[in-house]
Amino acid sequence: MPPVVFANILQPLIDVLEQVLLFFHDTVGTGWGLSIILLTITVRVILLPLTLKQVKSMQRLQLLAPELRRIQAKYRSDKQRQQQEMMKFYQENRVNPLASCFPLLFQLPFFIGLYYMLRTDLRFDICGQTAKACADATAANFASVGAKPGSESFLFIPDLTGRATGAVLVVLIVLYVGTQIASGLLSTASMDRNQRMIMLGLPIVFVAFIINFPAGLMLYWITTNCWTIVQQLIVRKTVGLPQRPALEGAPAGAAALARGGGGKSGRPKAGKVSSKADESSSDDDTAKRAVSGPPPSARRKKKRSGRRR
Repeated sequence: MPPVVFANILQPLIDVLEQVLLFFHDTVGTGWGLSIILLTITVRVILLPLTLKQVKSMQRLQLLAPELRRIQAKYRSDKQRQQQEMMKFYQENRVNPLASCFPLLFQLPFFIGLYYMLRTDLRFDICGQTAKACADATAANFASVGAKPGSESFLFIPDLTGRATGAVLVVLIVLYVGTQIASGLLSTASMDRNQRMIMLGLPIVFVAFIINFPAGLMLYWITTNCWTIVQQLIVRKTVGLPQRPALEGAPAGAAALARGGGGKSGRPKAGKVSSKADESSSDDDTAKRAVSGPPPSARRKKKRSGRRR
């Protein structure tokens, strides 16, 4: 699909993003760089319900992982049957294996819309003069401008709408790769080794593409990575994630817990099992007392009361 056609499809979203960005810049009074950061936070807040759904889906998938491995091992020689059994297992447990990808997929339109907006719609507004004036600017001659009140540059970035070059590009790449790997380490903590290596290696591969992006778009991505890091830390502290070693020895119990109880498979809930075990142990204690009589302490008390009488 040609870029122009793709931009036309996303034009309504681009218009909305532009209005939000202009609101922060013109009404709130923030600079363009801070406005992009606030726009990023706004987008992530909108996507927060999907993110919470992703966390719950990851929890259920982790609880079901031992059962999935058992199915994969059982039908290892028949890939078609293996896929059928896995899909059946997902349907029975009401789990969508692709749910973890939804937040990232929903971010792509915002990312692409901001790309076109920075390259075309807001280029002259952000620069304040002409595109050539922005392109001719360097990090050296903007170092003093960045400290002035009302300057439209942001920190060490002279032009948010154009490609970063030199030291500015190096710093942005380091920030992007660092925050992406940090968020990946938190997000992939429960994945197996191969999946984790792939996820952690993707940021390095993406460097070849992001060097051609506008600096403002790299600022957007760095901000969303920082949001992901804080979000993962909060989720791990408040919600928590199930630990894999505790599930390896009891796949059936893990699957029952993930389903919220017996369900269709007829497996009992963990709470019912423990209550039955408590009842049986109490019945055994009662039977032992009936055979052996009262405990020694009770006998001594009876003897003492008899002597007093």
